[in-house]
Amino acid sequence: MTSPTRVDPSSEERTDPDLPWVVLVWNDPVNTMDYVTFVFQKLFGYSMAEAESLMLDVHHKGRAVVSSGTREKAELDVFRLHEHGLWATMQQD
Repeated sequence: MTSPTRVDPSSEERTDPDLPWVVLVWNDPVNTMDYVTFVFQKLFGYSMAEAESLMLDVHHKGRAVVSSGTREKAELDVFRLHEHGLWATMQQD
């Protein structure tokens, strides 16, 4: 009979629940700049100027942070962006 394997909790990946999660939208060759601006306004309530600024970051820099908050909120925002055909990911800030 073998003894059970023990896992050292200090070696497991941990996430700090106090750190906010950010949602990144990535540049893609499919969606138009007007459409991306529209989606940012629709989903996050950004003004036209804010949405255009974020869209230009996506276009020129390759990505932009469009929202932040809890892990659950970030997961929902990524899901909603995917539903609108945008490439989005999340990470802890």
